[in-house]
Amino acid sequence: MTDRHLVVGAGPVGRHVAELLAARGSDVTVATRSGTDTGIAGVVHLQLDASDADALSAAADGVSVLYNCANPADYTTWETFWPPLMAAFLSAAERSGAVYAITGNLYPYGPVDRPMREDMPDAATDHKGILRAKMWADAKAAHDAGRVRAVEVRGSDYMGRGVGGNGHVTRQIPGALKGKRAWVIGKKDLPHTFTDVLDTARMLIAAAEDSTAHGRTWNVPSNPPRTQEQAITEVLASVGKPPVAVSATPAAILSTLALVVPMMRELNQLSYQWTAPYVLDDSAARTHFDMEPTPWQEVCRRSAEQVTADSGRISRGTP
Repeated sequence: MTDRHLVVGAGPVGRHVAELLAARGSDVTVATRSGTDTGIAGVVHLQLDASDADALSAAADGVSVLYNCANPADYTTWETFWPPLMAAFLSAAERSGAVYAITGNLYPYGPVDRPMREDMPDAATDHKGILRAKMWADAKAAHDAGRVRAVEVRGSDYMGRGVGGNGHVTRQIPGALKGKRAWVIGKKDLPHTFTDVLDTARMLIAAAEDSTAHGRTWNVPSNPPRTQEQAITEVLASVGKPPVAVSATPAAILSTLALVVPMMRELNQLSYQWTAPYVLDDSAARTHFDMEPTPWQEVCRRSAEQVTADSGRISRGTP
């Protein structure tokens, strides 16, 4: 097998995957629609519309692994963003023979009343969960038919470097570092699993390169669940900052906003994740890959330090 890798997407998962592969000396190309330069030494950058099956197939020719780390910038456009991209990835994986490694999430499980395991059915009822479930079902069907080699890893809400305003906890940190009250969605005192984005990248690479792991989903090793209030408090403590008041945004306000704000309408459909315990069972992956999550204290510290670094760049007017 060659040691060439094509990473589609330069968000936090894609960047971490590229960094890990480049650090070990692999041949890495990061493809994005804009051709974004990640600044990672030794990585080649490619401007590519990954929904174009022919273009993606050409870029994937000769690579060992094709990583789907794409994510739409607009959370409200999934219905138009994902279907052509899903089809192009499957076509490119089949034509190139590359392992197809998918960055998944927990949406397909839908509302749950127990810790989420890989052997649970994908029972989502909201449109985003149904869409993500179909994405994996199509890849699994192609794998089972012998057309591709596919694997998907699923993490919970991200923390760590690069997540920023896209994370339920990390979006609260800029204000909290200044002593401002944090307002969270749902309930502030329920156990919730948070996944380090670095651990998602580690897991994605490991699963892609282990042929015995293909053909199924794997939950990313993650730290024991925290409440939203605990997570915010512990991120602050990791950089020597005192706790702040944490309040839950009233459900009536969220419902009203959902009537006029498309983003809030999307979040409302997934509110079940924050109104009941939402816990990941990662025991299968820990055993199979002998992998443990990044220590929680380090996850918290890197989450806080990233916010500080981002604020510094903004104040200096640098990209």
